[in-house]
Parts: sequence; C-alpha cells; structure tokens
Amino acid sequence: MRLQGKRAIVTGGGSGFGEGIAARFAAEGAQVVIADINMENARRVAGETGGHALHADVSDPASVTNLMAEANDLMGGIDILVNNAGITHLPALMEDVSEEDFDRVFAVNCKSVYLTARALVPQMKAQGAGAILNVASTAGVSPRPRLNWYNASKGWMNTATKAMAVELAPSGIRVNALNPVAGETPLLASFMGEDTPEMRAKFLATIPLGRFSTPRDLANAALFLCSDEADMITGTCLEVDGGRCI
Repeated sequence: MRLQGKRAIVTGGGSGFGEGIAARFAAEGAQVVIADINMENARRVAGETGGHALHADVSDPASVTNLMAEANDLMGGIDILVNNAGITHLPALMEDVSEEDFDRVFAVNCKSVYLTARALVPQMKAQGAGAILNVASTAGVSPRPRLNWYNASKGWMNTATKAMAVELAPSGIRVNALNPVAGETPLLASFMGEDTPEMRAKFLATIPLGRFSTPRDLANAALFLCSDEADMITGTCLEVDGGRCI
C-alpha cells in the first residue's frame, strides 16, 4: 500500500498506459480519478478499480478547470497528477503533416501540461507538497523519422518537466517524466502507420530487450516516482525503453 491515503488524477486513464497506472495506484491504496475524453473507457476502468470516472478534454481550459474542481469535490484534495493523455499524427514527411494535426498534437501533448499546472499548482503550493508525472516518450530523446512533430512535442514535455521541477522544488512539489518506448497501447498502430508483423518486427529490432513496453512497465515506474520512496527525486526523465535510447 505504497500510496495509502494519496489522491491521484490520471489523464487518459481509460486505456493504455493510463489504465495501467490508474489500476496500480488504486491497488496501492490511492483514491484515483480516471480522467478521459472517452467516458465509456473511463467508467470501465473506474468500475474495475474502485476509482472515479470524470470527463476531461485536456486541451480545453474550461474542461481542465472543471476536472480539478470535480476531483477535489470527490476526493477532498489532490496529491498526485499524472499527465498521461497524448496523441500522435500518422507517420509522414514533416512537410506533409497538416496544420490541423500539428495543432492537435501540441494542444494535447504540450498545452495540456500548462493547463493542468495552471489549475493545480497553486493548490499544491498551498499544501506544501505534491507529485506531478508527465508521460513523454523515447521519441523525445531519440526521434524516429516521419514522426517529427510528435517527437518535438515529447521533447518539449521533457524540457518542461525539468523546468517545472526546478521552479517548484522550493514549494515541495516534485515533477518527473517517463519516456516509454513504443508500447502495447491503442496508439501503437498510429505510430507504426500500419500494424503488420513486418512493421512490428522493424520497431522491435530497435529495442535491445526485444519487446514493446506494456502498461505494467509504466505503472511500476510511475508508482515509484509518485510514491514517498522517491521523495529525493525530481526533474528526472526516466526511460522505460528496453534499452532503445542507449
């Protein structure tokens, strides 16, 4: 029960890495809000974990503000925020990615971190404590071709994590990030462009440990970084990548 008494929000908690993180947090004693734009998924995960399902479009300021208010009402406070919600554009030459896709990637992957911080950091400062975890990607550390603007959004997330950590440390707020390699999540097919045995083999060939990441892998790392066991760790962007970035 490493999160006993903690209150957490996991964005994009209705599937993939977010679902794994939310389930593990709940199993370790936390109250968890599963925030997702897909309420069917959010309700399913909440039902399986004993958590709370809330609708959230993390790219929309009003939706993020409402999320924080509703989460506070449900749990009586917020100790942990996991910024997991994210999207990608399909593989394409950088000049061929539409402006609409570019804007959407940066709104969901980057602006969301600003919006959640704006809504929650003052509360965490008043508490004198808090943990924020941003789920970035190895694409932000070792970019893949034809995912240029997604790569850039995740590189931004890693830089934002370090900048947030430095500024918020005096207030007792820790900020870290996870950099997963391509994982068994609903976004995998989008990263690859097509989900075929040949394309999977191509991606797996770049991962020394020879497998994709899983929600369990991310949940284990997230649990440590958001627990009191990591109370001396901030500004870390931890690669959960099977050795891809070596």
